[in-house]
Amino acid sequence: MEMRRHNKSIFKWLFACCTMLLMLTVQTAQAQVDVKSYSVKNGKMFIAIGKDLHKDSLKNFIAQYELADLDLYGFLKTGSADSLNKLGWKVDINNAEVFVISKPLFSLDNVNDPGDKIIFTHKESMDVLPPNTGDQVHFGFNRFKNKAAFAVSDSVVRFFLRGNTNAGVAGLAGSFNNWESTALRMTKTDSGWIADVKLGPGKHWYKFIIDGNWKVDRDNMSVENDGLGNDNSVYYKTNYIFKLDGYTNAKKVFLSGSFNDWKEKELLMQRTSSGWMLPVYLSEGTHTYRFIADGNWFTDPANPDKLPNEFNDFNSVIRIGNPYLFKLDGFLDAQKVVLLGSFNGWKVDELFMYKTATGWELPYTLGSGNYEYKMKIDGRFTENAVTKGNNVLVIDPNFTFRLKGFENVKKVFLSGDFNNWSPNSFAMEKVGDEWIFKVHLNRGKHRYKFVVDGKWILDPVNKLWEQNEHDTGNSILWFEQDQ
Repeated sequence: MEMRRHNKSIFKWLFACCTMLLMLTVQTAQAQVDVKSYSVKNGKMFIAIGKDLHKDSLKNFIAQYELADLDLYGFLKTGSADSLNKLGWKVDINNAEVFVISKPLFSLDNVNDPGDKIIFTHKESMDVLPPNTGDQVHFGFNRFKNKAAFAVSDSVVRFFLRGNTNAGVAGLAGSFNNWESTALRMTKTDSGWIADVKLGPGKHWYKFIIDGNWKVDRDNMSVENDGLGNDNSVYYKTNYIFKLDGYTNAKKVFLSGSFNDWKEKELLMQRTSSGWMLPVYLSEGTHTYRFIADGNWFTDPANPDKLPNEFNDFNSVIRIGNPYLFKLDGFLDAQKVVLLGSFNGWKVDELFMYKTATGWELPYTLGSGNYEYKMKIDGRFTENAVTKGNNVLVIDPNFTFRLKGFENVKKVFLSGDFNNWSPNSFAMEKVGDEWIFKVHLNRGKHRYKFVVDGKWILDPVNKLWEQNEHDTGNSILWFEQDQ
């Protein structure tokens, strides 16, 4: 069987820790055919593999946990542990049924060793989540060849595998069913295979399983590698359709906007009987865009919502979700106040605030996330009174970072991939004997550090860390949205 797919848990506890300890002490225990486990207990990593494990299952296991450098095939064949010992592994059990090897985890004492890396979860018995850059998926579109995009009825998507009618069985696996190979059996048709899946809007990964062989969708032009050497097909459950009536004489019409970094020739619209269209996925937030017909840029004639741009023109606007009301008290003598931030690329000519009886305000739609912003008042920028930097806005916070102790320090900041590693924007608040800061985290892996009176430190209570390009390490957090 091919390597495990992207969103399947990279490090999964297949046995409880107590079971592993029992294996270490009772060496005569009979191994099951499918024994394969990678777990952590008492400061050590443990690998247990049954001697009767199928070759394909072992291959999948090695790929799943990136164990190619251990030469487990060689150890099973010859019994020689030289390659394992050189990498710091110790053979704890090696009998006719099973072998178990172990290796101590790294400690914070050797954080400067550039070869050290830990990417284990700190919660026992929790599936480790896929890597995450700290950014949510804001936009996506589908690109198929030789067949139309999957048919959608309400929330049900009909996946279609073209051809392969000689196959005995076909299945569908993906991020939507935890990559279970037997969960979704496909139904044969006269031209291929189909399977119906209920999906929410957003990005999904999938593969077809044809007579036991994992295959990407050869008719889907969107393919991504999961970082472990596996290619997966990508499907976006769309939630918005861009439409342009008329312009039927145009040869090509493109869509360009803030969601695709204003790329000019990426989003080719589909011709219809009355004009042009393109289904896409858009996250919650404010999105600006324009159409390009045979090289001519223009706003959406059917959309009255517009914002000014840097070319003394306008961009059309789509707002998905609820608006947040930005307010600035005072400055009633000002002539012009502009809002700018990470949410609009820090544009200084787009978001003009409205004067009120007490100051200035502007409603602006944003999705869940961590944002920085400031105002420009008659050409002069404001700054946060505490941090002397940008203001911070966290919408829908779902996790609290905590740093205990350090009672005598003056300032503590939180920095990580969720705020572009800003060293002085997320000022932590001192509450009792700890410093805290609430953020919004997306599901997956996050890297972070604390900045204590200008000194960057790892989280002293989190044993999970990995090396960085500065040889100083970053603390690691695996986050589940429902935790």
